[in-house]
Amino acid sequence: MEGLKTSSTFKEANDFFNQGNYEASLAKYEQIIEKYPLAGDRVLFEMGIIYAYPHNEQKDYQKSLECFQRLIHDFPESEYRRDSEMMIFQIHNVIHKDMTIAEQQTQIETFQQKVITLQENIGALRQEIRTKEDEIMTLQKEVFAMQKEPADKILIEKKERRLTLLSKGKVLKTYKIALGGDPNGPKERQGDNKTPEGTYVIDSRNRDSRYHLSLHISYPNEEDQKRAKDLGVSPGGDIMIYGIKNGFSWAGDFHSRVDWTEGCIAVTDEEIEEIDKLAPNGTIVEIRP
Repeated sequence: MEGLKTSSTFKEANDFFNQGNYEASLAKYEQIIEKYPLAGDRVLFEMGIIYAYPHNEQKDYQKSLECFQRLIHDFPESEYRRDSEMMIFQIHNVIHKDMTIAEQQTQIETFQQKVITLQENIGALRQEIRTKEDEIMTLQKEVFAMQKEPADKILIEKKERRLTLLSKGKVLKTYKIALGGDPNGPKERQGDNKTPEGTYVIDSRNRDSRYHLSLHISYPNEEDQKRAKDLGVSPGGDIMIYGIKNGFSWAGDFHSRVDWTEGCIAVTDEEIEEIDKLAPNGTIVEIRP
């Protein structure tokens, strides 16, 4: 009968532990050891575990050690003796590691203070750089607005993710671009998400595009068609330079951080409007790897 009562009380203590109520679990074990001293070795072992349990916010390694040491002293023949000795060894290691971590934390805090000071200086420098960049951007826009000659060539460099407008070999303006989702190598077939490589022209434009505004490129050329024929596939088409998909213009410059098109060349809405004004139909488009 006493064994059943002990088992029931142990279950209550264990239920408190599983619920995360470690204080109540410890209190219940204290009651058990008072009423059933013969079960003291198991109680001391369970209490030692709770005091050292990582999720116990009130964990106390010293009290945990005391429980295991008392178990070894008072119950030398206990089945929990060996595990208690291992726990004592482990806790001593943890205490040593905690002391080492505390020392390292002090050093880290000192370095962090130095870093904060440096970050403040860097922040001031970055703000100064942003101010200068804004001034440069303003000047670029003013100079670009003064350009009256249309572009005679659009150079697209895939590796550099860059589109350049040229007039008689002179750079009018450059833009960051996003390409097809699989940008390496020339386009070979419909649906491969690759951006073509070769020489083409702007042959039409669509101001009601789903991508704000689009300039159509004369892909596929003869070389593209021959490659696709040799592979026995369709070369695909509808390769364009366009803006951001309608409804997502808020992405702005961030769009160029990932290649998201199905093979087309994407710029911001503001940039495609500039390119549209300076690149008439017939403008050469050279796309390099």
